[in-house]
Order: sequence, then structure tokens, then C-alpha cells
Amino acid sequence: MARNRMSDLRSHLFLTIEQLMDPEDPMDIDRAMAVAEVGKVLVSSAKVEVEAMKIVGEAPQSEFLLNKPLLGEEGQKR
Repeated sequence: MARNRMSDLRSHLFLTIEQLMDPEDPMDIDRAMAVAEVGKVLVSSAKVEVEAMKIVGEAPQSEFLLNKPLLGEEGQKR
């Protein structure tokens, strides 16, 4: 089972925002920008994974996307 998932990415990004806003010890802007850039790459890879699932037309499991099968347009599992 994967250790890092999209939910973890969200948590890290929100933590980065909180650390940026910390009045006593704000995160360095360059470090925050690096976190944001890595986040963009991970989101892009997740989009590719979802598109691949759509093309294949099955409901493969995705460890990165919480091990949940892709939902069809009607919200039903394929």
C-alpha cells in the first residue's frame, strides 16, 4: 500500500500555508515555492493517471488516488 497519497499532498500544502502565515517563524518563501512546484507535478501526474483509467475503461485501483476505483459520469463505479 502506498504511503503517499493525494490526501497527504493536500495536508502538506495546507501545512505550508499555515507555516507561511506563522507570524513568529514564517516559512522561507523559496521553500514554500518549492513545495508548491512539487505539488503541481504530483497533481499533473494524478491527472494523467485518471485519464489513463478513463481510456482503459475499467476501474483499476490507484494507490496514489486513495485506492478508490474511478467513478463513471453517473457517479457509479465502473
